[in-house]
Formats: sequence, structure tokens, C-alpha cells
Amino acid sequence: MPILPKAWTILEKYRDIEDTDFTTNLLPISSNQKTNAYLKEIIKACGIHKNISFYVARHTFATTVMLSNGVPIETVSKLLGHTKLSTTQIYARVIESKISEDIENLLIRFETKKQQSQAIS
Repeated sequence: MPILPKAWTILEKYRDIEDTDFTTNLLPISSNQKTNAYLKEIIKACGIHKNISFYVARHTFATTVMLSNGVPIETVSKLLGHTKLSTTQIYARVIESKISEDIENLLIRFETKKQQSQAIS
């Protein structure tokens, strides 16, 4: 499976930890509570003053990182482990800027097709 370079760097960091079984898990597994505690430590160290949880991080990944950068919702759904696309549609709300960008891209495609058909004629 393709993986982003930054994610690969993080995986490499944990490869040599003895209690991590890479046949079943790529990272050490923590409880949801412990993961949320770690996230709170990280955002505090970064000077971020917002409530954050693993759920919020997944939502941000789905909307800000993936959908806003043109990744199809089907791909996002698979990456999040959803079995139904409808779950992802609820989870990853489409933001206004994404709608505007998609319409703009559609208009560009229409114009390109029009120019290509005129060039052929």
C-alpha cells in the first residue's frame, strides 16, 4: 500500500521497539484514553489551544488532509476503515471551499473539451 513519506518516517522510528509485533501492528497500540492523553500533550507543546481527540484527528485527516486535496471519498472511506461509504459521508462533511473548487474544476474541464472539439472541427 502506498504511504506518505512522513508516515513512513514515523513507522521506521517504531520498527526497532521490542514490544511491537509488526506481523499484526505497525505501531504500538494504546487505548483510546491514552491516545487522547498523548494528543493533549502534543497540542499543549505546540501551543494549540483547542480540544482535540482521536475522533477529531480522524475527522481533520478526512476533511482537511484528504478531501480538501482532491482525494476521492471512496479512498478516504477505505483508509478510515469504513465498510459503508455513507459512514464516511457523515464523518467527513464537505466544506464550502471544496464545493467551489470542484465546480471550478468542472468548468475548466468543460472549457477544455469545448476547445478540443473546436480544434478537431
